[in-house]
Amino acid sequence: MHEPYLKELQDRADPDRAEDMRRYHKIDRTYLGLSNPVLNDLTKDWRRTLDAATRVAISDGLWRTNIYEARLAAAKLLTQARIRPDDTPAWNLIASWCPDFDSWAIADHACMAGQKRLVADPVRLDTVEPWIRSDHMWTRRAALVSTLPWTKQNHPKPVELSARDRILGWAAELVPDRDWFIQKAIAWWLRELSKHDAPRTRAFIDAYGAQMKPFAAKEAMRFLNKT
Repeated sequence: MHEPYLKELQDRADPDRAEDMRRYHKIDRTYLGLSNPVLNDLTKDWRRTLDAATRVAISDGLWRTNIYEARLAAAKLLTQARIRPDDTPAWNLIASWCPDFDSWAIADHACMAGQKRLVADPVRLDTVEPWIRSDHMWTRRAALVSTLPWTKQNHPKPVELSARDRILGWAAELVPDRDWFIQKAIAWWLRELSKHDAPRTRAFIDAYGAQMKPFAAKEAMRFLNKT
């Protein structure tokens, strides 16, 4: 089912740019050399004409190709606020991708799709929580990147505050993790939170900042240190 959509991607390939991307990403897979605007335009058109079940099936097929742009397109095809009538298959597919993550760009696109599904049904945070204890670094990181929407509410409801505190607990559990990408993800979560909830950000840094890598603690406080 995904083959015609893959061909649309392949027909726009730019071999010179693809080679530059291969060197940049340093992961051994096929690159087509497509830009994000091209992928955005294509997947926007696809979403407009396909029902939810078909989008899930096409995304699954594109992801399985392991082609860089196909994986990005798979995620973009499922990145939308509402998927009707039932977004459960989309969420299940997105969550199933975590073990395949091996680069920040692919992981971030998939996590963007995951963010929409988590906001649509926050009960799914129960599925995400075990990710922070995964042996797979990219899955641990996805627990924070997928939950970034909970940093952004200016006037959170009690249930949103509860979720915010829950995810801050996950970040605290990950503080001893020395992996650069994990430290960066903790800093990213806190930096975004600081724009909307400075007291919680400062409290976290007071409690755990000394245990974080210095660059991460500094990044977390970047906007607060300007005030």
